[in-house]
Amino acid sequence: MAGNLLNIGKTGLFAAQVGLSTTGHNIANANVAGYSRQTIVQATGIAQNYGYGFVGSGTEVDQIKRYSDSFLNGQVRSAQTQVSSLNAFYAQISQVDNLLSDTTSGLSPALQDFFKGVQDMASNPSSAASRQAVLSNGESLVARFQGINDRLTEIRQGVNSEITAKVGVINSYAQQIGELNDKIAQLTTGSGAEPNDLMDARDQLIADLNKEVKTTVTRGNNNSLTVAIGSGQPLVVGNKAFQLAATTSPTDLSRVQVGLVTGSNVTVLADSALSGGELGGLMEFRSGTLDRTQNSLGRVAITLAQTFNAQHRLGIDSAGNPGGDFFTVGVPVVGRNINNAVGSTTDVKAAIVDPAALTQSDYRVSYDGSNYTVTRLADNKPFTVTPFPQTDPQVIDGVAFTVTGSASAGDSFLVRPTINGASDFSMKINERNSIAAAAPISTSVPLSNKGTGTISEGNIDASYLTPGNALTAPVNLTVGGTPAALSGFPAGQAVTVTTNGVPTTYPAGTPSIPFTAGANYNFGGVNLKFAGTPVAGDTFTVSPNSNGTADNRNARLLGGLQTKPILDGGKATYQSAYAELVSFVGNKTREVQVNSQAGDTLLKQVTAAQQDVSGVNLDEEATNLLKYQQAYQAAGKVMQMASTLFDTVLSISR
Repeated sequence: MAGNLLNIGKTGLFAAQVGLSTTGHNIANANVAGYSRQTIVQATGIAQNYGYGFVGSGTEVDQIKRYSDSFLNGQVRSAQTQVSSLNAFYAQISQVDNLLSDTTSGLSPALQDFFKGVQDMASNPSSAASRQAVLSNGESLVARFQGINDRLTEIRQGVNSEITAKVGVINSYAQQIGELNDKIAQLTTGSGAEPNDLMDARDQLIADLNKEVKTTVTRGNNNSLTVAIGSGQPLVVGNKAFQLAATTSPTDLSRVQVGLVTGSNVTVLADSALSGGELGGLMEFRSGTLDRTQNSLGRVAITLAQTFNAQHRLGIDSAGNPGGDFFTVGVPVVGRNINNAVGSTTDVKAAIVDPAALTQSDYRVSYDGSNYTVTRLADNKPFTVTPFPQTDPQVIDGVAFTVTGSASAGDSFLVRPTINGASDFSMKINERNSIAAAAPISTSVPLSNKGTGTISEGNIDASYLTPGNALTAPVNLTVGGTPAALSGFPAGQAVTVTTNGVPTTYPAGTPSIPFTAGANYNFGGVNLKFAGTPVAGDTFTVSPNSNGTADNRNARLLGGLQTKPILDGGKATYQSAYAELVSFVGNKTREVQVNSQAGDTLLKQVTAAQQDVSGVNLDEEATNLLKYQQAYQAAGKVMQMASTLFDTVLSISR
């Protein structure tokens, strides 16, 4: 019995010693990131039957238990990856918000100054100073468009650099997790014991990886973990770590994308496939905000340039020459997929034909083996190119798509109609006398007329620029007949009379056109209106304008473009379209900021719940130290008593 008592004391002493070591280990690692508290689990030793009953043989340490709850860990990872994504998103979008909303460096002040200069010139078209101010304000407007676009481009390049850096960090974490999986599996095999510290280190690596990109963890054999990222791409399977690669987009060489390395190939992943974490936040910012912002800015620049140019061409300059383009207009960018079939001869061209219909989206032109399809990427709406081969370009959202050649199934192109609109926006004229402030026609009423009929000052539309339509000599319109009618219109041009919005077209050569006060008369792009009551024999004259210096009629029309609703199908002005962009970015910034704050609160809550289970409580560990110290002393006392009893037995035998 003394020997058995000695063994019982020894087992108790050993268990208490392990308890002291484990408690000390907890205390030493209390501040180590990712450490989970440990405790010993004791079991009763096997009792022996002595006939009168079973006598215990002491205790044994069954395991050193690691307190880690996979459910709580998953909640922390979910909250953390969302917060990391939102923080990365906010760090980028706040730069864009500050850039666009600045009252001094934003676009609105430059637009207002430019059109104020145009309106001042309309008030005094013969003033060299007012004409020069238009050119100076135009240069300032160009600088503002290009400056904002350059800053957006810098932000885009910064995102590219950060994506490349994140890929390197993710690969490093994946490699380390794979190595730890291998070590943990080897140490678990056979013994069944869990290497707690290595498992903590692996969990911490996964937590750090989760800050970079959303992770999904699945438990495998021998305590190994399978780690997938984003929408389910495998990154670590057992001891094998897959690698990501930062690569250029196959359709846009200025854009860095993330690909999965499989052998010697790199499969480019969609931005949406890498959600969560800082990488996901960067991807979402770029595709959801930065692209739209730069496209929208370019849309305003292209619309302003095209519509201002169109009106400027309808005027004449100081020397009486027809007006030319005032601004340079940006053109769409077409990117051919570098992975298209080698034998493909498909070519895609795009041209902006209706700026009022432009959207803020990019487009993908693809071939499925049967049809070419243009897909608007903002909402993934497809448009089939029909007929093919094309007889005319197919116009979609104000963009004319021309597709030629033959393709293989899977070939694609990326069309970005407005991405370079702001960067390519520039002044086309640099001489103040080249500003077409005057109208190319003039009207007059002879003093000899006997009636009260009057004629408007007249204006022209784009058809006036068609060869053969421009006036080369005066046109004298004579009133005759009862009721009154007009004759003398150019013999080779049809005349359209629009009364209360209803047009009536008279073929070329019609000798007499009814006179209707208030109606609009159009011939060869010339638009006129009459008022009053003329009498037979009265005449009205329409002549080529020879006074391009003092005339302000086209300048007035140019200034009126500021408040004319043109964009979004005739619903938005230049400034309201830009204001919509500023509002979108501002609202999105606030949304991300609020969601980030809410995410921080949630993260703190779930982290606290996790730490209640896994965290080291130093007060509790101090109590455990006392408990195991007393157990150690008591077990030593048992062994001392066993030794005394054994000595007593030996003394009897002597």
